[in-house]
Amino acid sequence: MTTRTFGLQRLLVVASAGVGLAAGAAATLAAQRPALSGLRTRVEILEKAAQTQRQSNFAHQQRLHWELLSKAMDDPALAEVLDPFNGTVPPSKRRQFLFANALYTNLLCYYRMGNITREEFFGFARSMLQIPVFREYWYATRPHRATLIDTSDEAKLGRMVDELLVQLEETDIDEWWVVGEPPSE
Repeated sequence: MTTRTFGLQRLLVVASAGVGLAAGAAATLAAQRPALSGLRTRVEILEKAAQTQRQSNFAHQQRLHWELLSKAMDDPALAEVLDPFNGTVPPSKRRQFLFANALYTNLLCYYRMGNITREEFFGFARSMLQIPVFREYWYATRPHRATLIDTSDEAKLGRMVDELLVQLEETDIDEWWVVGEPPSE
């Protein structure tokens, strides 16, 4: 009987220790919940701030890109620094190519910043491909796009524009704005 009582007492002690442990854990979790919620909120705020900073940096870089291209368009000596065509393109055409590059880069940045959708990018690119100088630029820079990382946004969008250009050239209708199938997001 004493053995049975002793075993029962031990079982009660263990059970009450388990209940006490569970109650303590529940109380600790309840006390930490506001702190965890506050931390979660703080992380969300920091993530938004980081996104805003990336967009600001991206916009600043775009502005710098434009300033550099503008200087090269205004000064033939500076344009020589940006001549990947090894002198095969006359200076006046090179200036046009620099401007075409600025237009395309601007469109690319708008897309990357989320200001336009992929479908809108497609529409703007289709419009730009109606300009003979832009088409000439696009053909001349094909080897440069071939060096892009295959999975990058720029490479994917470049391939999309390449396909669209082929479709535009193969079409026999004058309604260029209906050529090509806009991509799904």
